[in-house]
Amino acid sequence: MFQIQNLSTASKSEQYADLTEQVRGMLAGEPNMIANAANFSALVFHSLPDFNWAGFYLFDGRELVVGPFQGKPACVRIALGRGVCGTAAQTRQSQLVRNVNEFDGHIACDAASQSEIVVPLVKADGTLLGVWDVDSPSIGRFDEEDRAGMEALCAAFMESVNA
Repeated sequence: MFQIQNLSTASKSEQYADLTEQVRGMLAGEPNMIANAANFSALVFHSLPDFNWAGFYLFDGRELVVGPFQGKPACVRIALGRGVCGTAAQTRQSQLVRNVNEFDGHIACDAASQSEIVVPLVKADGTLLGVWDVDSPSIGRFDEEDRAGMEALCAAFMESVNA
């Protein structure tokens, strides 16, 4: 049985390092990507503070389609280049948005979301798998330390996909 470790006393970088190791342990040996994405979403959502949505949008060859997540119901489909998720998918660059109200073309699936970070997920062969998306009800919730931490978490997730 897997148990989430308490990360509240560690610095932010230590929290992400510990959480990345938990992800590797939790996903080790499980080949099913959907099962791993579901557990990854739950682990991250319940381990780090001040999130109202955390999950995957998976690329179906045409657009992003909502995948496993934690939070309120979400937009089902997002075109490449549209909103924060579509921009991350199209550019293949992480998007850190301190205030979604200042992001031209932001898609408001949940009006409570005020900041967002999205990391593109690219397979070893260079094809787009989708994006990892995290929203917060607080403006300025995410910073460069969160970007580095989320990218490390996603790299650990992609290790299970590319295995």
